[in-house]
Amino acid sequence: MDKSGPFQQMKNANENPVIFFDGVCNLCNGFVQFVIRHDPQAKFRFASLQSEHARDIPRMVNKEGKDERLSTVILAYRGVYYSKSGAVLRITMLLGFPYNFLYGFMILPKPLRDFIYDWVATNRYKWFGKSDACMMPTPELKRRFL
Repeated sequence: MDKSGPFQQMKNANENPVIFFDGVCNLCNGFVQFVIRHDPQAKFRFASLQSEHARDIPRMVNKEGKDERLSTVILAYRGVYYSKSGAVLRITMLLGFPYNFLYGFMILPKPLRDFIYDWVATNRYKWFGKSDACMMPTPELKRRFL
């Protein structure tokens, strides 16, 4: 895979972890705001899955052949893409204390973790709503968004 796009920007930013999220999902935007508030070192970078930066993300195809990239949060870190529960739990680990304790849920079988993740992802618009447009970062946060 070509290492341009988000990978090149990560190398230029000391390999900061990049969180790709559904920019119109209220739950996803709330999660991004949570990470921003609990990341005082500003190590995380962010990009909407609807943005040009997401074009290099590998397709994640389900059994029906449908591209699932918009139905999951994706973490790009040190040249590896993580999705679904694996991405969320790695993000909590990178946030540090006390959120890193949630990483312990990695002991659960991946199919079980992802089943729960998929259930929430399937219902996220119904439960949390959807915006008409991606969130616009404040000027001071803009440098953290790709």
